[in-house]
Amino acid sequence: MSDLGTGKHDTATLGGGCFWCLEAVFLDLVGVTSVVSGYAGGAVADPTYEQVCSGRTGHAEVVQVEFDPALIDYADLLRVFFSIHDPTTRDRQGFDVGTQYRSVIFTNSPEQARIAAEIVGEIDAAKIWPAPIVTQIEKLPIFYPAEAYHQNYFAQHPEAGYCRAVVAPKVAKFRKQFVGRLRTLT
Repeated sequence: MSDLGTGKHDTATLGGGCFWCLEAVFLDLVGVTSVVSGYAGGAVADPTYEQVCSGRTGHAEVVQVEFDPALIDYADLLRVFFSIHDPTTRDRQGFDVGTQYRSVIFTNSPEQARIAAEIVGEIDAAKIWPAPIVTQIEKLPIFYPAEAYHQNYFAQHPEAGYCRAVVAPKVAKFRKQFVGRLRTLT
């Protein structure tokens, strides 16, 4: 795949547990131009991290991934998404429990919704996971960027306990599985 894109960009908004894990993986992926951690799907305007963590706002921790479809298409972005979190557990990823950690794809268009449904069917049919996928597919409401200290968290805090125990193993698994799709790592 060429490193030269079209300059056009699309956006995917995905939730699959803690946004630090998703952000760290997607930042390594060729074709991704930016990743912003944030919140979507809830009823409170401009929620804080503490409010979302309470589980009472209805928001999910998500990442908004801007990508160049000439370098990676939406379907392949979703295939990566389904490889880096457990889409079969409702409101849970490992020790992170609550609706804020749900598996969810927030779509920006009917085309994204169609592709998301197709990829869920593909992953389910392949029996990659031992249980059915429970990932929700919903139209994107409002996306709220998370506080500045959450952005690029893994790169800034690789020695933090959660990063060493949870984020780093996910990033390592991703890098091994998708070695041909990685940006040049320095």
